[in-house]
Amino acid sequence: MSHQVETLATTITDLAKAGLEGHRAECRQVFVELRHALSTGHVRAAEPDPASPTGWKVNTWVKQGILLGFRSGVMVDVSADHGRFGFFDKDTLPLKRITMDCNVRVVPGGSAIREGAFVGRGVICMPPMYINIGAYVDECALIDSHALVGTCAQIGKKVHISAGAQIGGVIEPVGAMPVIIEDDVLVGGNTGIYEGAVIKRRAVIGAGTILTASTPVYDLVKDRIIKAEPGHPIVIPEGAVVVPGARSVTAEPGRKWGISLATPVIVKYRDDHTDARTELEKWIR
Repeated sequence: MSHQVETLATTITDLAKAGLEGHRAECRQVFVELRHALSTGHVRAAEPDPASPTGWKVNTWVKQGILLGFRSGVMVDVSADHGRFGFFDKDTLPLKRITMDCNVRVVPGGSAIREGAFVGRGVICMPPMYINIGAYVDECALIDSHALVGTCAQIGKKVHISAGAQIGGVIEPVGAMPVIIEDDVLVGGNTGIYEGAVIKRRAVIGAGTILTASTPVYDLVKDRIIKAEPGHPIVIPEGAVVVPGARSVTAEPGRKWGISLATPVIVKYRDDHTDARTELEKWIR
């Protein structure tokens, strides 16, 4: 951590303890600094940490700073097209300005990226999609139509977030892990990844799969059940191919009624055949 970032972290931590009363102007100023550092990728809400069981650590002070930005802002009219389309938001949360120099494709059709999100070179944004503040979207990722990258979510290089996928965000509690999607992951359409799930590199999350902290994942290949542990989110192993599944309810009256509960299932680990199917994406770049 550079001296400048360390100073910013200390200032935010102190302001978060002091509260907004009497400190609004300072909160607004420090949030502008944080927002710029997040937008340029110099600061992240979570970052790799080999010493952590999940391989990641949360920068609590970053989320504290984002909360300061929300609380210190005032509502303003941010309507588009000379007021034809009415929008209203906090003045501390403008949209990110993408220029040609960014080398990011933002296809016309109603997408939005908040300032304070990092979007790497070569990223493709298909309409309509949304990237929220604190998110980190690394180089050559594809965010497809109707996809959400939530607050502070971390998306790796060459990740494909398919149409309708929801990558959940988190601000509070400030110590909670955001969703982490590591490099070369394929997230299928209409999936939902929430509650700080960590998807390790090269995994494939099949269409319609829902991952949460309270849903166990059944690994058919390695004969094990993967669960979130106290204080740690669920972690999908590297190269795992996860699809929607179901398990029977054994307690009555569920057994009598023949009820099943939805549960994700690892059916295989990534191989040459899987790689060949996901390689098709390179032709749209």
